[in-house]
Amino acid sequence: MDILDLTIVQLREMLRKKEVSSVELTEYYLNRIKKYDGEVLAYLRTTEDYAMEMARSADERIGRGEDTPLLGIPLGMKDILCTKGIETTCGSNILKGFVPPYDATVIRKLKEAGFVHLGRLNMDEFAMGSSTENSAFQTTRNPWDTTRIPGGSSGGSAAAVASGLCTSALGTDTGGSIRQPAGLCGVIGMKPTYGRVSRYGLVAFASSLDQIGPFSRNVSDCATMLGVIAGYDPMDSTSIPEAVPDYQSFLGRDIKGLRVGIPAEYSVEGMEADVKKTYEDNLQILRDQGATLVDVSLPHTQYAVATYYIICTAEASSNLARYDGVKYGLRENGKDIIDMYKKTRFKGFGKEVKRRIILGTYVLSSGYYDAYYRKAGKVRTLIRRDFDAAFTACDLIVTPVSPTTAFKVGERVADPLTMYLSDIFTIPVNLAGLPGISIPGGFDAKGLPIGLQIIGRPLDEGRMLQAAHVFESVKRVETVPGRLRD
Repeated sequence: MDILDLTIVQLREMLRKKEVSSVELTEYYLNRIKKYDGEVLAYLRTTEDYAMEMARSADERIGRGEDTPLLGIPLGMKDILCTKGIETTCGSNILKGFVPPYDATVIRKLKEAGFVHLGRLNMDEFAMGSSTENSAFQTTRNPWDTTRIPGGSSGGSAAAVASGLCTSALGTDTGGSIRQPAGLCGVIGMKPTYGRVSRYGLVAFASSLDQIGPFSRNVSDCATMLGVIAGYDPMDSTSIPEAVPDYQSFLGRDIKGLRVGIPAEYSVEGMEADVKKTYEDNLQILRDQGATLVDVSLPHTQYAVATYYIICTAEASSNLARYDGVKYGLRENGKDIIDMYKKTRFKGFGKEVKRRIILGTYVLSSGYYDAYYRKAGKVRTLIRRDFDAAFTACDLIVTPVSPTTAFKVGERVADPLTMYLSDIFTIPVNLAGLPGISIPGGFDAKGLPIGLQIIGRPLDEGRMLQAAHVFESVKRVETVPGRLRD
């Protein structure tokens, strides 16, 4: 069987039985990166020596009889997670050369679980974007059609998993930055409940919205990854002090009698015909498996994008004020400190980041705070209440991930509003702090992936995985293009 088709659980069993070593597995993925990443451009840099050192250590631990969920498993990391001793740039020139002196909590947990760090994955600068075209270093390509974008901001993570350049990967989701690229690249991508996974060591974009989550090629791997990174962390004041269930135990359960909510507001003008048809077909699959479809209403959905771009830009303006050329990262010399600030930030930040800093500073400014930021906070509450009301009538909500399939590289760069609207189905989930998962739902007539989004109640990731696994077992969708298989 092809290694790309094996789950992490299956690979762990092979490692335990000495049918393969972590060194061999790591070499397999490093060789694939050398062979295929020149086409996809998912990795900003590989950490080959570090990966081999971790693989040898994993083999020694296995030899001693240790057994942890990710022991010896090679993973890719979005370049926004602080990793001790490894350059972390957030896709920005302003952090080029920055080497964190500590590990993010998720990285620490992965190390304790024995993972192998293959390298750093490309992203939109500071996670601001929906196409990975805002990276300061390169534009990642969609593995299914390299003339098209992979989505963003975690486009490198989605493309790496879809290309078979790692077993799984971590990304971050502020307004859809895991689910949207997962949908456009045809892989699994989960945004957990806000607070379910620690944000300590995640370089902040919008602190009330950011959440770390996994990418994978199957639901089982998503459950494994989430089980490792989830849990309370005293280093993160927004972390939820709740026990983490065994997510693998939800897989294999049926969904008979499960109530699936279908929001009328997610049938929007501009949705591609293939996306709509695939969505309707996938709903029928859920019905055939015993789920009951019920109509629900999320009336404030129409305000979600505007609300999001007030809140996220305001928080970005605050968070990115720390990049001034004084403490770390890029520093441009000037005739005085104010001139140094200006030159550093002008050269270090890209166009989209500057746009969002300007917008955020404006909505927080004197005379405009109440008109914009405070009002956006109130609308955010209404959006959350919409979901609360909907979940009295259903157990899960199912929607499309994106109104279109992947668009051409460069097609929307000059039209930021159209770019922003590509996240119209994912943004409300972040505003409400809910968990959501994108699963492969099929392909359009051009052979481009279409995702299906499942949204759950707070901390109900297990039931989401349960439904996703049932769907996956019935509708088996190819997750790696044939030309990228050895």
